[in-house]
Amino acid sequence: MFSLAERSLYVADLDLWIDSLRPRTRCYVSHGHSDHAREHDTIVTTPANAEICRSRFAGACDFEEHAFNEPWSDGEHTLTLFPAGHVLGSAQLLIEGAGGRFVYTGDFKLARSYTCEPAEVKRCDVLLMECTFGRPHYVFPPREEVEDAVIAFATEALEDGCAPVFYAYSLGKAQEAMAILGKAGIPIAVHGAIDAIARVYRSAGVRLPDYERYDATTYDGSRALIWPPSATQPKAVRNKPSRSAVLTGWAIDKNARYRYGADTAIPLSDHADYAALLRYIELAQPRKVLLNHGWRDFVWRLGRLGIDAAYLEPNEQLALF
Repeated sequence: MFSLAERSLYVADLDLWIDSLRPRTRCYVSHGHSDHAREHDTIVTTPANAEICRSRFAGACDFEEHAFNEPWSDGEHTLTLFPAGHVLGSAQLLIEGAGGRFVYTGDFKLARSYTCEPAEVKRCDVLLMECTFGRPHYVFPPREEVEDAVIAFATEALEDGCAPVFYAYSLGKAQEAMAILGKAGIPIAVHGAIDAIARVYRSAGVRLPDYERYDATTYDGSRALIWPPSATQPKAVRNKPSRSAVLTGWAIDKNARYRYGADTAIPLSDHADYAALLRYIELAQPRKVLLNHGWRDFVWRLGRLGIDAAYLEPNEQLALF
């Protein structure tokens, strides 16, 4: 049996919590973003994500580390972590037992990336997936167009004597932006939190371009600046010409740049868009789809396609298979 209690998935047969937002004795953590990762007594995850969590958590946690596609036994079940393509070390969870195969995707992306492992899809009987962009208008432009937009924004700003500021999450999105700008030879400076994660990426073998850690006393606007959206505006650009772009899948919404207080919004996302959500289901071929982390009306849209789907509700208990 599994249930969703306090916004956390619990697998009773394994005494295992999944992406719990409250401290637990033993919890699988799919990736290091704060809406999925918390400190627990024991964290089940990949080696790369363990390093990310160590860099972000203040307390001491034990880590039960498992490499991608190396199954292990837990009682009468076999568990396997496999790439989600969301950020470095992000993993999906496959649980196999006498009744069949269950997959929890966590956050995932099927599109290519420079800085994290490419996503995989495994066939399963029951699929619990995110649906962040589960409405038809959330279809992202081709990756090449997105990269061109990032590079063009930085290039034009620098040519006009303005500091280009990119707002991007310090884990994942920022490193991807670094890779895109670096390929174009654009000099880069990053916020300290982004630098800390970039060091973990490099230690895991991810190739990132040369960059400088932002210093308010020396930054002169001649480098593209990558900054977390939640951080205070950098002092060095408050009284200097600058232009800002937020990197987010929500850029598809016309009001995105106003919502984020940026000059423009560019749809660089680390999530699957609507078409990719449907493609994942097509490849996995589950007989039952459960949804969380997204639009509830995606259930209705799947139903119209003949797919048996339901949104996982709090305190609901369901048979695993």
